[in-house]
Amino acid sequence: MNADIEEQEDELLALNSIFDSEEFVRDGSKSAGEFRISVELPADFTVTLNEGQYGLYDISFLPPLLLTFELPDDYPSSSAPSFSLTCSWLTHMQLSALGAQLIDLYQATGGAVVLFSWVQFLKEDALRFLDIHALLELPSDEHSTQYDSLDSLNAALSEPKNNQQSGPTYRQDCNAVDLWKLLIYNAAQTQKAFSATVFDCGVCFVGLLGSDCVQLPECGHIFCKVCLTKFCTLQITEGNIKAVSCPEADCSATPTPSQVKCLVGEELFSRYDRLLLQSTLDHMADVVYCPRRVCGSAVIVEKSSAAAQCSVCSFAFCVAYVHLKRCSDCASEGLSALWDDYASGSKQRQRLLENRYGRSTMRATVEECLSEDWMAFNSKNCPHCFWKIQKNGGCNMMTCSQCGQLFCWSCLTRLPSHRAGKHFENGLCYQYQ
Repeated sequence: MNADIEEQEDELLALNSIFDSEEFVRDGSKSAGEFRISVELPADFTVTLNEGQYGLYDISFLPPLLLTFELPDDYPSSSAPSFSLTCSWLTHMQLSALGAQLIDLYQATGGAVVLFSWVQFLKEDALRFLDIHALLELPSDEHSTQYDSLDSLNAALSEPKNNQQSGPTYRQDCNAVDLWKLLIYNAAQTQKAFSATVFDCGVCFVGLLGSDCVQLPECGHIFCKVCLTKFCTLQITEGNIKAVSCPEADCSATPTPSQVKCLVGEELFSRYDRLLLQSTLDHMADVVYCPRRVCGSAVIVEKSSAAAQCSVCSFAFCVAYVHLKRCSDCASEGLSALWDDYASGSKQRQRLLENRYGRSTMRATVEECLSEDWMAFNSKNCPHCFWKIQKNGGCNMMTCSQCGQLFCWSCLTRLPSHRAGKHFENGLCYQYQ
């Protein structure tokens, strides 16, 4: 008996030195403990639910298999450890098969310590033993179970006494396997492994831990947080949100919104989010902006109508005017007369107009008129997206800050990205004027 106790203590001390606290926890009050065993998966391992009804998912990590044990006084000389197996992605029958194999492994030792061999078998050979190779099919109508040998295991190894049958028992542990929990666990473990690996930044080429790097999911390129933060901050500050992409040459992948937010912070991300939404709306053919300077809300236009009404300020306007800033049907003379009437009218007349159209509306309309007049005189429309462009210096080869189109400031001709300067060689327009 003393020899068994000494062997138990030596085995538990050895296991403590081999496995870390996440893999092995010893119960100090008795000869017992718990293993959390991460099963090794082959390359290109996939998981599916209900015979592929929900698709196939590539995974690199499965939730650990839990092995809980307690050593009887006569272990290892006469009795095997009492143990239980718990796993969220194996069926009742599969856990039973693994439990029976653990019993066979103990019997094969001839009375030697066996816990390390059990752990190695479950870690390296469990899937192959269960005939699971590259695909794990999760049952949709069965329950994952717990295999529990308890003290009845020892009775199962010997002849039944008093004509009573005794053997391992099984208890249900949880409901049907949740595929999404497996995917969430796999993502968390993948990120954990990434954080502990050293990578070379694609910009500064310095080797850093993954915890100090960002990997773009669309292309897989990896950059350190410092370099990518500076790159994204510069592009967002300058309003060039299309350039918030992978810094790798000839790569058009973009970081996810959550990655951008973590890199640049709340304030700059709000600007990025706003500009990104605006850019998206600008490329939608059925969306225009309310022309009122105090509003500017996005308005959805019906294809069959030439007019639209802003849902925010209720302002009705001509769609052609918004796109081209010219419309033969717009009653500009009437609006000018209204502004003049309000500006030059008596206080009684102004109150009448304010009561009819709204005080804030009338005052804002005058301000809008002045702003629109200044813009009409000092800016031109991009020939591609019709965005207002102001030229404050430089040559006549312009680039639209909204859509990136190259064009000639003099004649508003769209220029090709390749050899755009050839337009100025025919003498009709001058690049420097």
